[in-house]
Amino acid sequence: MQSPCLRMTREGCFNCCCQSSHGNQNHYSKISTIITCHREFIDTMASSIQPNSQFTNHECLPSCLELFTSLKQAYPHYNQTNLADEIRAQEYYHLSISKHVCLDYIGNGLFSYYQQKGYHSIDDSIASSSSAPPPPTQQSASLNEPFFNISYKSVSLSTQLLYGGQESELESKMRERIMKNMNISKYDYSMVFTANQSSAFKLLADSYPFESNHNLVTTYDYENEAVEGMIVSAKRKGARVVSAEFSWPNLRVNSRKLRKMLVVKKNAKNKRGLFVFPLQSKVTGTRYSYQWMNIAQENGWHVLFDASALGPKEMETLGLSIFQPDFLICSFYKVFGENPSGFCCLFVKNSSISVLNKSSSTLGIISLVPATKPFDKNASFSSSESVQEVNQENSTEYQEVKQVSEEPKPILTLFEILNWGKKSNINKYKKLEPKTSMSSDELECRGLDHADKLGLVLISSRIRYLVNWLINALSRLQHPHAGDIHPSLVKIYGPKISFNRGPAVAFNVFDWKGQKIDPTLVQKLADRNNISLSCAFLQHIWFSNMYDDEKKTILETRSGEVRDNKKGKLNCGVSVITVSLGMMTNFEDLYRLWSFIARFLDADFVEKERWRYKALNQTTIEV
Repeated sequence: MQSPCLRMTREGCFNCCCQSSHGNQNHYSKISTIITCHREFIDTMASSIQPNSQFTNHECLPSCLELFTSLKQAYPHYNQTNLADEIRAQEYYHLSISKHVCLDYIGNGLFSYYQQKGYHSIDDSIASSSSAPPPPTQQSASLNEPFFNISYKSVSLSTQLLYGGQESELESKMRERIMKNMNISKYDYSMVFTANQSSAFKLLADSYPFESNHNLVTTYDYENEAVEGMIVSAKRKGARVVSAEFSWPNLRVNSRKLRKMLVVKKNAKNKRGLFVFPLQSKVTGTRYSYQWMNIAQENGWHVLFDASALGPKEMETLGLSIFQPDFLICSFYKVFGENPSGFCCLFVKNSSISVLNKSSSTLGIISLVPATKPFDKNASFSSSESVQEVNQENSTEYQEVKQVSEEPKPILTLFEILNWGKKSNINKYKKLEPKTSMSSDELECRGLDHADKLGLVLISSRIRYLVNWLINALSRLQHPHAGDIHPSLVKIYGPKISFNRGPAVAFNVFDWKGQKIDPTLVQKLADRNNISLSCAFLQHIWFSNMYDDEKKTILETRSGEVRDNKKGKLNCGVSVITVSLGMMTNFEDLYRLWSFIARFLDADFVEKERWRYKALNQTTIEV
């Protein structure tokens, strides 16, 4: 019989563990209950894959169905996340059609693939996973709606914040929708659209008064191009730049050292500056305490909160009303698994605008403008199994929608549905006003709507089960007859199985000799198998004396690294493979990744592909 604590953990009711059934339960008892729940979660996850078993042959792995069934038996609450599978089947069906496993970026998607291809269901209900979406046709493929275009502004950040400027209704509506999604009030913060994350960081660095506030403290366990750009700009203005360090092997932030950087001695005016803080690592999934922002603010630092590593709805856990960072950055992309382009948002607390200087830098701020797309008078949706035919006349005439099947779900193009409204009834012929672009009144961010529909609890529970299952599964892969030297195929960096970890996993693959396989090679081979992964470079790793020997074998430098002339040191770290899970990730995605990584157990596979990669000497490996 399951203990009540294990049952609550399995059902994902972490909050229940924090609540006492007796009103007089003390604080320490609650903490003990939480710790017990977390331990039982770890034990249950470890036993969800054939307890105490290891896998040494990629041809003898359990089936996807078998392992998925075991996971659901261990955690029945997973079945309550089926809504995510239903949304994926209807709105992101391209992932199933293309068999694409998308694990290479994290963040907030604005729209759905269903919208992009010109399909849209009038019915507000979501089709079940067994309901097949309308088959793509040549015409639908041509309706690759860009949703919006961007134009660059030649204006400094402080000028834009103080005086604003003329903006389209689309931009105004998008601003309103994003601030609602982020739980940010326009009375507290002003928002600026930027071309990308690097632009947002550089704009802030160029405007921040490092001449008087001389210090910049960053908190990243990996090399971040956007942050590096900020560092270059800050140093150019005379800033002293330091980074938090991360203790090997769990890569948690070294609290003693970071506290020493942030805590200001009385009357030490030169210690103030900008503290850049993400809530979790985008590469390892390590989470950091909110309290670092509080400590920084209490000691006179301005705080930049980087929310780019947070998934959908995670801003709801932040409590901006409590911490209220001076600056906040978050990225948005258009369509999950299809279009990684998008924009970044830079939020500045209204009371902190006066801190910024007027900068000569005017690159990076953008405007969103409607994307025009005239109708094709010959456009129609048709196929041998068509459920509906849309006859479009020219852009000055009305359009008719005609049903040709018995009981189809009404399907319209994106342009029609935006004009029509999703609550309409089209059982008979209806007339639609012609449209040539997506205007502000028609803005519908279905990607954000899906996150709202799923909610924070469902999304976080689903990802928690999946990411921990992946870590457990990767840890079970071992080379046959490897002895005590590098017996495991995979090494995980950062947190292992944990109730409270982020949705990212960093790892490397080792051959039977114990030599690390180049992460870039693994990424290229994964791409050949239609699996999208990322590579990253872990840095700022701190080793205690007990890990000195391990430090010598683990640390590496990037190829072409230039020695720092001032310190005479190279920037050392660890190159890794990283995967990120999102709200549309499913179990089959992770099983396919796991079975692909298991192929490296075959020494012939490794040697053959490594030779081929070197022989071709190119950035991609052709099939």
